[in-house]
Amino acid sequence: MTLDSLIPDAAKREEGLRREICTIGRRMYERGFIVAAEGNLSVRLDGRRILTTPTCMNKGMLGPEDLVITDLEGRQFGGGRKASSELAMHLLFYRMRPDVNAICHAHPPTATGFAAAGRGLDRALLPEVVVGHGAVTCGPDLLTAFFRMETIEHSAKITLAAEIAGEPVLLSSREVAKLMAARARYYVSSPPGGGGGLPLTSDSGEVAEDRVTLTRNELDILIEEAVRKDRARK
Repeated sequence: MTLDSLIPDAAKREEGLRREICTIGRRMYERGFIVAAEGNLSVRLDGRRILTTPTCMNKGMLGPEDLVITDLEGRQFGGGRKASSELAMHLLFYRMRPDVNAICHAHPPTATGFAAAGRGLDRALLPEVVVGHGAVTCGPDLLTAFFRMETIEHSAKITLAAEIAGEPVLLSSREVAKLMAARARYYVSSPPGGGGGLPLTSDSGEVAEDRVTLTRNELDILIEEAVRKDRARK
């Protein structure tokens, strides 16, 4: 099965999705986005079932029979291996984002290096950052989620190269607005509830006092509160 044959199709049968997860896992491993037993992938099978990769296995060396099935609460009822401990992160997206049908989680080295340094890839340096803005590699299908992972790492490499070469020249707010308006031409839609924060532009005038820093515990509390409110609305 080649990458070119992975055509997004919501009606794919489970066996096809199993093969697709294994194929994308190999691509992630070959590109160095994951090593050893890192990373995980998942797809939404239907309204109540999730197909996902197992824990403690190299995601570039999986077979369709290695995958496991859980419900949206994380209860496993399919597959002989154990689901990843990071499955909860996937399930949170699926519960909050009905438009998301697939998720890739990896550690692309350049993008992860920016995260380790406490820096976000939120500067308007490349059109791709604006048209497909966001650091979460999820999408309506697994191929889209994988391509977004590639775009994040590609953008990180270019950002790093630009900073080594000199001071990067950011896009202006006007240029960003034009790119945002062009999203529809590239079949990019904002997630339900809005498209998230805009990237920093050459004329944004950001100052240090405007930044807000959260601990991991504070972030977890905010996420849980968002989940509770989302469930209450249903």
